[in-house]
Amino acid sequence: MEVEPARRDAAALDPELLQLPELAPGALRENSIIADALYLQWLVLPDTAKLVKSLIEDAKAGATLNVTGTSASTNAASSSSLPSMFPAGSAPPLSPRSTSGSPRVMRRGPGAGPSSLGSPLKLVSEPVREVIPQFYFKNGRPPPRDLKEQCLSRIDHLFFGGEGLQIQEFRSVTKDICKLPSFFSSVLFKKIDVACTGSVSRDAFVDYWINDNKITMDMASQIFEILRKPGYNYLTQDDFKPVLKELLATHPGLEFLQGTPEFQERYAETVIYRIFYSINRSGNGQLTLRELKRGNLISALQQLDEEEDINKVLRYFSYEHFYVIYCKFWELDTDHDFLIDKENLIRYGNHSLTYRIVDRIFTQIPRKFTSMTEGKMGYEDFVYFILSEEDKSSEPSLEYWFRCIDLDGNGILTSNEMQFFYEEQLHRMECMAQEPVLFEDILCQMIDMIGPENESYFTLRDLKRCKLSGNIFNILFNLNKFMAFETRDPFLIRQERENPTLTEWDRFAHREYIRLSMEEDGEDASNGSGDVWDESLEAPF
Repeated sequence: MEVEPARRDAAALDPELLQLPELAPGALRENSIIADALYLQWLVLPDTAKLVKSLIEDAKAGATLNVTGTSASTNAASSSSLPSMFPAGSAPPLSPRSTSGSPRVMRRGPGAGPSSLGSPLKLVSEPVREVIPQFYFKNGRPPPRDLKEQCLSRIDHLFFGGEGLQIQEFRSVTKDICKLPSFFSSVLFKKIDVACTGSVSRDAFVDYWINDNKITMDMASQIFEILRKPGYNYLTQDDFKPVLKELLATHPGLEFLQGTPEFQERYAETVIYRIFYSINRSGNGQLTLRELKRGNLISALQQLDEEEDINKVLRYFSYEHFYVIYCKFWELDTDHDFLIDKENLIRYGNHSLTYRIVDRIFTQIPRKFTSMTEGKMGYEDFVYFILSEEDKSSEPSLEYWFRCIDLDGNGILTSNEMQFFYEEQLHRMECMAQEPVLFEDILCQMIDMIGPENESYFTLRDLKRCKLSGNIFNILFNLNKFMAFETRDPFLIRQERENPTLTEWDRFAHREYIRLSMEEDGEDASNGSGDVWDESLEAPF
């Protein structure tokens, strides 16, 4: 056995516990000789010899030594030998044993709960398994039982007698059961009547609307599924034509167009072009479900179904807006071949645009033309142009003009690129005897207006964060709007504050419609004398 650990144990003995009157407190700790004497005396005790001998035999036999038992035996031997070192009757009393047992040696039963002593060894409970309900359904979420029964009850009421419904009778099903705008009735009817029998039975409608889980979809998903062609995961412009056809045939605000089918077609085209301009942000002509949900078309369709005055539906469907767009195109298309070239477009807005920006538009960098004629812009291309020109606060417009100014296509507008377009503006100001504003001064003004992340260039992100970013493009290539911005009319400012919900396009279309209608009224009055009307000068309406 090692001597040093035993000496330390002996030195750690409390003299007061040993009741050695001849020793001062702390003497064992300070005098190692006394501790050595006590240790040697313990070694010669009979019980100590027996203990040491048994430990040696166990070690030779290769038995596992019970450390706890050994320690307890040693302590027991020590305690039994201690009285022999003291006079009879002078042994110190032992510490009273707790009835509950020492917390250091107490063994806990298998069913014992957590310790009340706050042991850091916490009992870790097994994690509770939580069942997550299914949240994705490839073909739509199945309807709840009560919703299904309620819908079936209304279906039985409308399909009374078990006979199918004709297309003219299907309008109530679209409106009351499907909760869709009424002008989706025909396209929904034909979607169910795949065999073109001219009738939709109750079972066919239940199978399509309830069993196919259309009933639990949101309206955007329902409309998307109704309009899209089989096998396609997007909508094209042609998919909206049946809806516009029924709208023109049934909406009370468009009854006056019943006798002019050519203008019905132009109205439908204009509405579809406006929808894709605003919602199809990728610009590929393929409207996805995500784009449909992110846009405001669904709310516009709902308003359209409730509002009899078509001109109050400013988003996409206003006839006045169509009238302005078409008349503007008609004014520029002097030969009425439904195509305009650079010389036609340069006259737009009383020659407000520069030649350089018009050339840039006809390079088809901002948008590829659909006219299929070299050097010519078609009606659809013009719709995209006029919407971008008259409302430079919208994101499609900012993207349109950003691509025009970004000459090298690197995604940033440098001072050199902006100066290239502003040089023509500066020359025009000099020709008009206007006090020219140097580009350096204009650049500082634009930086203060936009507050870009890096003052050495503008990014599209910088422009989209600023409400005044449209003025940057007016400064660069539209002289009339640039001068109007420099000398803003307080009346127009107050008017904008009174109607903050109106966009720049809404205000422009309203002003132009009044102007065009007054011009048409004046022409009608001047031609009331019976003079021969020159058809080449006739307005489109």
